[in-house]
Amino acid sequence: MRRVRYESTGGPLFLEEVPVPAPGPGELLVRCEAVGVTLPVVRKVTEAAEPVPLGGEIAGEVVAAGEGVTRFRTGDRVTGLCFGHGYADFAPLHEAMASPVPGGASAVDAVALVRSGLVALGALEAARPAPGEAALVTAAASGVGHLAVQLARLRGAKRVTGAVSGPAKAEFVRSLGADDVILYDDDSWGHPVDFILDAVGGELLTPAVAALAPGGRLVAYSSGGGTIQAYDLLVGAKSVIGFQMALIARGQPELYERWRRELWRLFADGSLKPAVHGEFALADAARAHEVIESRSNLGKVVLRP
Repeated sequence: MRRVRYESTGGPLFLEEVPVPAPGPGELLVRCEAVGVTLPVVRKVTEAAEPVPLGGEIAGEVVAAGEGVTRFRTGDRVTGLCFGHGYADFAPLHEAMASPVPGGASAVDAVALVRSGLVALGALEAARPAPGEAALVTAAASGVGHLAVQLARLRGAKRVTGAVSGPAKAEFVRSLGADDVILYDDDSWGHPVDFILDAVGGELLTPAVAALAPGGRLVAYSSGGGTIQAYDLLVGAKSVIGFQMALIARGQPELYERWRRELWRLFADGSLKPAVHGEFALADAARAHEVIESRSNLGKVVLRP
């Protein structure tokens, strides 16, 4: 089978031929029909001290099941987060991380909706939104952000603002239901908001905190780091909440599953519409990474083995 790999930090991605892996205990072997490309994986290629497997969201058909698997069987269509080599024709997926893909949904729908949607929905839940509040979503055109904009509206936000890196993304974000679109380097971020879902971090944290109304909440789910001055929180009784999906997946599996069901329900009734920026062949994985690195994507970037 084909698999994408790299040999050194920042090194080129290349295809190699390797044997099809056998599923281990509790694992499914999935014939990959779609693979979601994410910023954390792209960053690992450019920043990790040693080469790591290119994992991430996969969707496809179960072709084998390891010892102890009870929820799925050969022929089932599943999606989930692969921690091994996911940029491949076949990939291992732990049963605990797998969920069924309902009839009528494609593999591309699944990788565009589920993992990114879980992060968006989880960050929104962490913000404790109340109906009628004003929301702001950074990286609003990203795989997670474009779903967060829609979910904030569905949860009753009276006004949703999308923050993006460039004006070329404004029309797309407005099409998602955003009332306003701002650029990161704008002098003003407009009217104060009650909560912010932040996927960027870094230097953007300072203007983001400043954009919060008194008592406002910022949910940080970025791997971009950054520093916030405590005084900036104190004077407005503002708060910052960290959110990590892995803690929910490991510690609250019932909640994790409930969120997955809600995402598919919203997708089925047309309320939540995942957008796909582009589909790339495995051999073009480097081009897919370039789209993410340049922050030019409008929605999800997907590999199609």
